Amino acid sequence: NMTYNPLILLSYASIAGLWVGSQVIEIPYVVHLMLLVTSILYAACHWSLTLREEQALARGESPPKEEKDDDTAGDDDEEEEEEERPQYETLTSKDAMQFPLLGSASLFGLYCAFKFFDKETVNLIISIYFCLVGVAALTATMGPTLESVGPKFLSKEIKLKHFLPESIGGKSPWIFNVSDIFALMGGIAFNAAYFQSKHWTMNNVLGICFCLQGIERFSLGTYKIGAILLVGLFFYDIFWVFGTDVMVTVAKSLDGPIKILFPRSLVPDATTGKLEMSLLGLGDIVIPGFFLALLLRFDAHNANVNYFPTNVHVSFPKPYFHSALVGYVLGLATTLYVMIVFEAAQPALLYLVPACLGSSLLCAAVRGEMKALFDYSEEEEEEEESKDEADKKND
Repeated sequence: NMTYNPLILLSYASIAGLWVGSQVIEIPYVVHLMLLVTSILYAACHWSLTLREEQALARGESPPKEEKDDDTAGDDDEEEEEEERPQYETLTSKDAMQFPLLGSASLFGLYCAFKFFDKETVNLIISIYFCLVGVAALTATMGPTLESVGPKFLSKEIKLKHFLPESIGGKSPWIFNVSDIFALMGGIAFNAAYFQSKHWTMNNVLGICFCLQGIERFSLGTYKIGAILLVGLFFYDIFWVFGTDVMVTVAKSLDGPIKILFPRSLVPDATTGKLEMSLLGLGDIVIPGFFLALLLRFDAHNANVNYFPTNVHVSFPKPYFHSALVGYVLGLATTLYVMIVFEAAQPALLYLVPACLGSSLLCAAVRGEMKALFDYSEEEEEEEESKDEADKKND
């Protein structure tokens, strides 16, 4: 008997309701933006709890075995031995330090492309890329949704052998559900329509899927790595927004779902015939989202929540997640306030990074858990053991 976390359901309802509602009635864009982003973060961070199960498997832990008949027990053990540990990726501190540099290089590359080449051609190439990624993100988001709400046959498993090299196609056979096929067909149709119309509502569907999938599937590894990443991008954002016209130029020229759009009015502008939009870059949702998701998993770790099976709806105390989410919302409100008062584009991370880091550190200080927070790691054990050995040698 499954009990649901009402706030996760409410988050999905808000995302859908705002998407439909904003096309029909004029929702003040500040309200629209704050509600939508908070809902995306709440839902995605909770789904990221499934990473704890993957991390446990990667560490070599195994789910509790169910009682089986004696005849079949032997075969199962053999099967289990064949199963390899899942490979599990986290960010390293080196990656985190390089991230702003790589980001700067790609941002400046795009800026130059828009400056020196035909804008239409650049956008065409980028659109094709985003449509392919968009198909994957939509399929991954809609597949499980269809499976949970649709008829029984959608959850039937299909195995498909393939002859591609593992580096391209992954392991053979591919295993997927009937629901994934429907989601894939829907994803292709949707992206084809988006490619033609570039309608803001379709842009938002893709943007929301990218946020949900990114935050759900990615781990920063440790609090320290998260802090390095946030601080690096804090300076990156300030430099490219205030120091140059690069960020604003790319955000306005790039015609892809790298941002979520919020109409300021549903009446098209008399001169341009277009709707006036406010925008929030996906990075301002996803990057703090990685950090919030890590804190939620830290809360789950502190509360000794079971890895197997991971239930994202399970109730446990979430002091770090809640304080950082409140911090994020206040940071976002500050960004919008400053943007409206000064009528100038603002680097959101300028406000979001201190808000997220400050609120989580304050929470740790109040609870006397500073050491526990900095010691928490989701990296694989072997790396830690080799570090410990290295430390001993250094001593």
